[in-house]
Amino acid sequence: MKINEYVKEAYNNAAEKGWHEKERSIGELIALMHSELSEALEEHRNGHAPNETYYPEGSLKPEGIPVELADCVIRIFDFCGKYDIDLEDAINTKMQYNKSRPHRHGGKKL
Repeated sequence: MKINEYVKEAYNNAAEKGWHEKERSIGELIALMHSELSEALEEHRNGHAPNETYYPEGSLKPEGIPVELADCVIRIFDFCGKYDIDLEDAINTKMQYNKSRPHRHGGKKL
Protein backbone atom coordinates (compact mmCIF):
# COMPACT_ATOMS: atom_id res chain seq x y z
CA MET A 1 0.00 0.00 0.00
CA LYS A 2 1.10 3.56 -0.58
CA ILE A 3 1.27 5.97 2.35
CA ASN A 4 -1.88 7.88 1.38
CA GLU A 5 -3.77 4.59 1.15
CA TYR A 6 -2.80 3.91 4.77
CA VAL A 7 -3.95 7.44 5.63
CA LYS A 8 -7.36 6.76 4.11
CA GLU A 9 -7.66 3.34 5.77
CA ALA A 10 -6.65 4.66 9.21
CA TYR A 11 -9.09 7.56 8.99
CA ASN A 12 -11.95 5.37 7.77
CA ASN A 13 -11.35 2.82 10.53
CA ALA A 14 -11.28 5.53 13.21
CA ALA A 15 -14.48 7.03 11.82
CA GLU A 16 -16.20 3.63 11.72
CA LYS A 17 -15.18 3.05 15.36
CA GLY A 18 -16.74 6.38 16.40
CA TRP A 19 -13.59 8.41 16.99
CA HIS A 20 -14.79 11.28 14.81
CA GLU A 21 -18.29 11.63 16.24
CA LYS A 22 -17.14 14.36 18.64
CA GLU A 23 -14.88 17.15 17.39
CA ARG A 24 -11.43 17.25 18.98
CA SER A 25 -8.97 20.11 18.84
CA ILE A 26 -5.80 19.88 16.81
CA GLY A 27 -3.86 20.18 20.05
CA GLU A 28 -5.67 17.17 21.53
CA LEU A 29 -5.01 15.09 18.44
CA ILE A 30 -1.31 15.98 18.49
CA ALA A 31 -1.16 15.18 22.21
CA LEU A 32 -2.62 11.75 21.45
CA MET A 33 0.16 11.17 18.89
CA HIS A 34 2.68 12.20 21.51
CA SER A 35 1.13 9.90 24.11
CA GLU A 36 1.91 6.90 21.91
CA LEU A 37 5.58 7.90 21.89
CA SER A 38 5.45 8.23 25.67
CA GLU A 39 4.07 4.70 25.83
CA ALA A 40 7.00 3.53 23.67
CA LEU A 41 9.36 5.20 26.14
CA GLU A 42 7.64 3.37 29.01
CA GLU A 43 8.16 0.07 27.18
CA HIS A 44 11.88 0.93 26.98
CA ARG A 45 11.96 1.90 30.66
CA ASN A 46 10.36 -1.46 31.46
CA GLY A 47 13.27 -3.23 29.82
CA HIS A 48 11.77 -4.21 26.48
CA ALA A 49 14.04 -4.31 23.41
CA PRO A 50 13.37 -1.84 20.58
CA ASN A 51 12.28 -4.63 18.26
CA GLU A 52 10.36 -6.71 20.82
CA THR A 53 6.65 -7.33 20.35
CA TYR A 54 5.04 -9.41 23.06
CA TYR A 55 1.62 -10.51 24.24
CA PRO A 56 0.82 -10.32 27.95
CA GLU A 57 -0.36 -13.63 29.33
CA GLY A 58 -3.91 -14.37 28.23
CA SER A 59 -4.07 -11.35 25.89
CA LEU A 60 -4.35 -11.13 22.12
CA LYS A 61 -3.29 -7.46 22.18
CA PRO A 62 0.30 -6.92 21.03
CA GLU A 63 2.53 -4.73 23.20
CA GLY A 64 6.04 -3.28 22.88
CA ILE A 65 7.95 -0.41 21.33
CA PRO A 66 7.13 -1.40 17.71
CA VAL A 67 3.42 -1.50 18.56
CA GLU A 68 3.48 1.93 20.22
CA LEU A 69 5.36 3.37 17.23
CA ALA A 70 2.72 1.85 14.96
CA ASP A 71 0.01 3.44 17.13
CA CYS A 72 1.70 6.82 16.71
CA VAL A 73 1.91 6.42 12.94
CA ILE A 74 -1.74 5.32 12.80
CA ARG A 75 -2.77 8.43 14.75
CA ILE A 76 -0.73 10.55 12.33
CA PHE A 77 -2.40 8.82 9.37
CA ASP A 78 -5.82 9.44 10.93
CA PHE A 79 -4.99 13.13 11.46
CA CYS A 80 -3.86 13.46 7.85
CA GLY A 81 -7.06 11.79 6.67
CA LYS A 82 -9.20 14.16 8.73
CA TYR A 83 -7.41 17.27 7.46
CA ASP A 84 -6.81 16.06 3.87
CA ILE A 85 -3.02 16.20 4.19
CA ASP A 86 -1.04 14.56 1.39
CA LEU A 87 1.40 12.87 3.75
CA GLU A 88 3.22 11.04 0.97
CA ASP A 89 4.03 14.35 -0.74
CA ALA A 90 5.00 15.98 2.58
CA ILE A 91 7.41 13.11 3.36
CA ASN A 92 8.97 13.22 -0.10
CA THR A 93 9.33 17.01 0.07
CA LYS A 94 10.97 16.91 3.50
CA MET A 95 13.29 14.00 2.64
CA GLN A 96 14.50 15.85 -0.46
CA TYR A 97 15.14 18.98 1.62
CA ASN A 98 16.96 16.98 4.30
CA LYS A 99 19.42 15.72 1.66
CA SER A 100 20.53 19.33 1.14
CA ARG A 101 21.23 20.01 4.82
CA PRO A 102 24.78 20.13 6.19
CA HIS A 103 26.29 17.42 8.38
CA ARG A 104 24.71 17.40 11.86
CA HIS A 105 22.81 20.58 11.05
CA GLY A 106 21.23 22.68 13.78
CA GLY A 107 24.10 22.47 16.26
CA LYS A 108 21.91 21.03 19.01
CA LYS A 109 23.55 18.84 21.62
CA LEU A 110 20.50 16.73 22.50
